[in-house]
Amino acid sequence: MLAWPRVLLPADLDLDQRSIDRAVRGGHDAGGLGAAFVAGYGAALQALVPGAPRRTSLCATEQGGAHPRAIATTLSTTGADGAPLEGDLRLVGHKRWSTLATEAELLLVVASTGVDGSGKNRLKLVRVSPRAAGVTITPMPPPPFAPDVGHAEIQLDTRVAVTAVLPGDGYSDYLKPFRTVEDLHVHGALLGWMLGLAARHAWPREQVERLLAAVASIRSLAAAPPLAPATHLALAGAIAVTRELVERAPWTTLDPDALARWQRDRPLLEVAGKARDARRDAAWQASGSAPA
Repeated sequence: MLAWPRVLLPADLDLDQRSIDRAVRGGHDAGGLGAAFVAGYGAALQALVPGAPRRTSLCATEQGGAHPRAIATTLSTTGADGAPLEGDLRLVGHKRWSTLATEAELLLVVASTGVDGSGKNRLKLVRVSPRAAGVTITPMPPPPFAPDVGHAEIQLDTRVAVTAVLPGDGYSDYLKPFRTVEDLHVHGALLGWMLGLAARHAWPREQVERLLAAVASIRSLAAAPPLAPATHLALAGAIAVTRELVERAPWTTLDPDALARWQRDRPLLEVAGKARDARRDAAWQASGSAPA
């Protein structure tokens, strides 16, 4: 762990018990925005699936996207020959844009077990080893920003144990709340990274105070129900505050190379912005009022 001249972090960070604190600490120790994102993403998956290793990849997106109806990967009780399997299940499908899958210790794969009486996809989340037979991971071309945050395509035709299927519904218990959990942890890591910069580059006290206040807000929200409309509205406000802090930060204190990397990677902060806006609008509707 790197040690800066002054560590401007909350004194009560609980790295053993709180995933959000690991995100903040990981961001503080990161060498750039991409590495901070990696820290936040990994901590978010540990919040979603306790006990998951730090290097875990959530594999949901397919050719048609990540909406439940777009999930075509199947989890079945029969083998390729149609005969019933004993003690195992067959997982078949093709995933795209799986974040950090090329270096993951664990894949969390969203798969369908069929449709229910109303025609809705029944989804499950499955633990899969990236080294299992029948799992092929192919890196995708790096994006123009944050190239250290790699993505991959995954071809699946593998057998998994029944015990590898996580309890609960793959969408409502995992995929849907993860979008909120990820935002919280990634923004926590971003704030931690900025506090690290503040310590190394002697940013103004007012900037540090506001960063610490933003961290306190994110840490509090991390304990709130991730599907509650109030959580989504408060998170939208917290992200807006973080955006203002980013705009006001004295980035010119960075050395030229670090500044160039920041300017290159900054678009990473806008990824999934439309989904956040839709979630916020839905929360306002659920609250019974929709101010301008």
